[in-house]
Amino acid sequence: MHTMQLPGIRVSRHETPGTIEKALGLLADYGPAARAVAGGTDILLELSRRVRPDVEVLIDLTRIAGLDDITVADGVLRLGPLVTHNQVITSELVVRHALPLAQASLEVGAPALRNRATVVGNIVTASPANDAIPALWALDASVVARSTHGERRIAVRDLFIALRRTVLAPDELITSVEIPVLGNARGMFVKLGQRRAQAVSIVSLAAVINLDGDIVKSAAMALGSVAPTVVAARETEEFLVGRGLDDDVIAEAARMAATVHPIDDVRATASYRLDEVEVMARRTLTTLRDGKERSRWPSNPITLAPAMIDRSEVTGMKFRTSHSSASSVVCIINGVAVEASDAAGRSLLGWLRNRVGLTGTKEGCAEGECGACTVHLDGVAVLSCLVPAARAHGSEITTIEGLAKDQIFHPLQKAFIEAFAVQCGFCTPGFIMAGERLLEECPHPTPEQVAQGLSGNLCRCTGYYRFYEAIKEVTRSE
Repeated sequence: MHTMQLPGIRVSRHETPGTIEKALGLLADYGPAARAVAGGTDILLELSRRVRPDVEVLIDLTRIAGLDDITVADGVLRLGPLVTHNQVITSELVVRHALPLAQASLEVGAPALRNRATVVGNIVTASPANDAIPALWALDASVVARSTHGERRIAVRDLFIALRRTVLAPDELITSVEIPVLGNARGMFVKLGQRRAQAVSIVSLAAVINLDGDIVKSAAMALGSVAPTVVAARETEEFLVGRGLDDDVIAEAARMAATVHPIDDVRATASYRLDEVEVMARRTLTTLRDGKERSRWPSNPITLAPAMIDRSEVTGMKFRTSHSSASSVVCIINGVAVEASDAAGRSLLGWLRNRVGLTGTKEGCAEGECGACTVHLDGVAVLSCLVPAARAHGSEITTIEGLAKDQIFHPLQKAFIEAFAVQCGFCTPGFIMAGERLLEECPHPTPEQVAQGLSGNLCRCTGYYRFYEAIKEVTRSE
């Protein structure tokens, strides 16, 4: 049997503490066998690919209150450990004070993935292809790491020691990300991927420059997905200081950025990466010089999270629990109370299909790439293949079976039939679930917003125009 066909690793316990102190205590008790999760989008994929054989317990932080705050004080922007990428891109504070991070977060996956994936999760996975890391590096960010023994502050630039390895101890949690506000500085993040969404970086680049008139006072440039860890373009940084950003200076600075020793892998050759680093550096510095770094930022980015959830309703001590495979998960699914066991170690997708018996939600890729498994978790679109099943405890879930009321199709379901958007039907549930949240969030979306809202869903029949037409039909009938 091929490695990819082998069953994934199933953890034995899923702990849901009610306080950060309890979470730290569990990390200390279980040691390296435990892994703290927020979104869980990375660890579930790693478990399914059998690359985390040491992990036996997941410690779910998502029910702890107060960990998703975004604040500014004393010139520092602070993000809690549960801040998701969609929270970042919709935060006026982040867009104003740390634009490169907002731009990087917008490049992470697609809306349903960003509803679960967190900035801190992006950091601790420690892949050089993770988009938030170059942005935080260039912004001179730090993290606060805490354990039962105390806490320490670590610069993001000092955090990574090798591919997917950090200086964090097994019992440490990142409890805060701290970013000096841009102030009068200018910053930008850019990325090269194989498609417009759900793409792993081939090359990413973040740059921040401080100008005194036309002269560069300081410069930072970080390169992602070109080496085993994110690296700084140090020659470029030093060269720019004291110079004006004319075309010749920018061209030389870009050439210097392309002197790193790049990796050569399945996504791109080393020589291609060097070519793209030079092009991206030149374009980025030109854009920063011209003050146009915000020109393409969307005024209303789509999140597929139309309901402003009161966090007090989905966090707190009442949600603390512990699950083994024998424990029951109790939740509301499609308006009906459900109780079923065998959730620990399963994805929400597998639990819904195999334990609850709701097979409308499809498994297309099982790694968050296709969107066929999209469901609504507490009103928010998520990829159920990357959500721990035990997280459903105490939640409200809607699947494709729940959109029809009293056997009457939802307007979008009707529109899909009338527009002949069904085709083979495998991806259809995911498209409808994403489309329903899109229309709830933005009742009259522009073509660009429709494309953004459905960017996380793939159709093997390539029938996207029919999907767009079905959504247009719903908006016309209102």
